[in-house]
Amino acid sequence: MALMIFCAWLLGQKGFKDRDTNKKQLALISCFLIAPFLLLSIVGGMGVPPGTAKEWVEKASREQVRFSLLIVSGILIGIGLILLREKLRQTKGNFYAQFGFAIIIIALPIFIFITSFWHSYALEAYKIKLSSDSQKLPDWFLSFRSQVWVLTVVEVVLTYLAIAAFATALKTADWFRKVFSSIYIIICLLAFVCIISYPLYTSVGIFPDFPYYPFMVPAVPFLLTYYMGVNLLRKAGTYDFSLS
Repeated sequence: MALMIFCAWLLGQKGFKDRDTNKKQLALISCFLIAPFLLLSIVGGMGVPPGTAKEWVEKASREQVRFSLLIVSGILIGIGLILLREKLRQTKGNFYAQFGFAIIIIALPIFIFITSFWHSYALEAYKIKLSSDSQKLPDWFLSFRSQVWVLTVVEVVLTYLAIAAFATALKTADWFRKVFSSIYIIICLLAFVCIISYPLYTSVGIFPDFPYYPFMVPAVPFLLTYYMGVNLLRKAGTYDFSLS
């Protein structure tokens, strides 16, 4: 994390030190998009989430730290994209930025709800299961967990659409090259198509059995916004806002 922060400073120091307010603001926005992946590097070191109720209870503290970091990361990305929308308001990419903003303010509360479910609600249900020596989880919990999976599909699909919209806005505003913006858009649209195919797999009970589950992992959209932040940080030191 220290190395990534140092490299970010080297990349964007011209923007941070420049007297131009626009460049300083763009550098700050970039930090909101880069910071979540710094936190995700901690989450990655924790390994995969537990596979059984017993493991969830035994590793409760670790899992609560994991999902707390994910909640903070989601909020930071939301703030970064919302501020980026404001920055793009006076450019040709305003329409797409507004579209992405409308999507992200819907997706972010859903993401927080889903992550808090695994942070606290699921953990308590697993504790109840173990304390009662039951061989299965309560029916009410299983039904609610199924509903959370549906919300997860909605949230992730919206997130990819928002990222694609902002990538289009940055391309239209001539802040990103067309090739790089197209890569963001293609990845997001591919993820969108794969994820919405979930209802076709009627026998799938939980997402790890879903063939396109990797697109559901927060690291993928976080990585897209991270690279978006890195490129914006570089742009903050080189772009002439007087020409936009």
